[in-house]
Amino acid sequence: MALHKTVETQDQAIEDVYSSGSSQHTLPKYRLPNHSTTPSAAYNLVRDELLLDGNSRQNLATFCTTWVEPEVKQLMADALDKNMIDKDEYPQTAEIENRCVHIIADLWHAPKSWQTVGCSTTGSSEAAMLGGLALKWSWKKRREAAGLPTDKPNFVCGPVQICWKKFARYFDVEIREVPLRGDALGLLPADLREYCDENTIGVVATLGVTFTGIYEPVAALAAELDSMQRDLGLDIPIHVDAASGGFIAPFIQQTLQWDFVIERVKSINASGHKYGLAPLGVGWVIWRSTADLPEELIFYVDYLGGNMATFALNFSRPGGEIIAQYYNFLRLGRDGYTRIQQACSDTAQWLASEIVKLAPLELVYDGKAGLPAVCYKLKDGIDHGFSLYDLSERVRMRGWQIASYPLPSDRQNIVVQRILVRHGVSRDLVALLLEDLRKAIAYLQKNPVVSSDAGPSFSHGAIAEPVIPADTPNLA
Repeated sequence: MALHKTVETQDQAIEDVYSSGSSQHTLPKYRLPNHSTTPSAAYNLVRDELLLDGNSRQNLATFCTTWVEPEVKQLMADALDKNMIDKDEYPQTAEIENRCVHIIADLWHAPKSWQTVGCSTTGSSEAAMLGGLALKWSWKKRREAAGLPTDKPNFVCGPVQICWKKFARYFDVEIREVPLRGDALGLLPADLREYCDENTIGVVATLGVTFTGIYEPVAALAAELDSMQRDLGLDIPIHVDAASGGFIAPFIQQTLQWDFVIERVKSINASGHKYGLAPLGVGWVIWRSTADLPEELIFYVDYLGGNMATFALNFSRPGGEIIAQYYNFLRLGRDGYTRIQQACSDTAQWLASEIVKLAPLELVYDGKAGLPAVCYKLKDGIDHGFSLYDLSERVRMRGWQIASYPLPSDRQNIVVQRILVRHGVSRDLVALLLEDLRKAIAYLQKNPVVSSDAGPSFSHGAIAEPVIPADTPNLA
């Protein structure tokens, strides 16, 4: 055989990733490839595509954890095969979940935290929906017992995250979202009498409004509902959406009354993977007492090896995030969480003190008495020559992702920009962002944007239609 006709080697030890057959084609998008690929080639080709994603540490629009300790990564790998729902097969993982529930219940001042009920979820959105469902079923049972109709349930809230609009649509409950009036940034006690009635299953108060970072006044809302019960006979419970604030307030705003210390608060949800410091995705919902979770929402399954109660919307899901949450509780304790959240808050307030020095900008929220965040807008009555959307795009060139969007109704004419400070976002990193903001503003002032297609960089659930290339093969 001629030397130049030798058969191509299949020895993986000398195969190069970028000269392999797989690397000579674009990655499959519409159908499964016919042939296998070596692990190293598949890994590197997929990893190369992921380089086009943004740097999560520079994403200051997200509430979610983007930095974890190496030990958390190891625990996540150790728990890769653990299915959280299978409590008979993984009883110690189930025990760890149960410990987390009671630790959080104690953190939120549940009257008998060692006896109350709650569960982990895939995030605070699922947890919020479970809280909403419990309110609906409790209201329905009271109405049926009184012989009253149950066909028009509603709940009252201020500006809420998209999960509550999903809850309203998916579970056929009217959402009465109170518009922002005057200088208000959230739900106020004075709004309640106008919007609540006998069909109101509950009031949703937000501890950390998504748009601005402020806390709605839970204690004042409860006091007004107490007054309404005396005057009108309406006994309306509160659910607190503490997606972010639930792991902030207990540590750095300890005198604030917002949780189960208020008797009218019946349930609370929070994200473990936000300021709870756990990796994506885990949430928590806790009820004040077992009586506040209707028995009708609990199901029992026996086909996984034991007879187990379940009341989550999801079923099979990984256990690693829950284990990582417990690791953080064990690793940090109250002191550790307090130091971390206070450092984030101090950095946010420092950023706010520097933002006010930037001539075009005006603070909307200064990072005090709420989430570690800053929210600002362009000053009114001035032609700045650019929008905050343009500013977002400009700093994106340096890798920063900052949310820009209009406030909810009736203040949609106000466009704001919000910066979140999370664990891992250091004072130095924020100082670098601030310098890039200064440079971006200076550039835009010298080069006014005559026509811009820049728009909101903060979605509440709108889904873009996919763009299909003209040469896409017909796969029918």
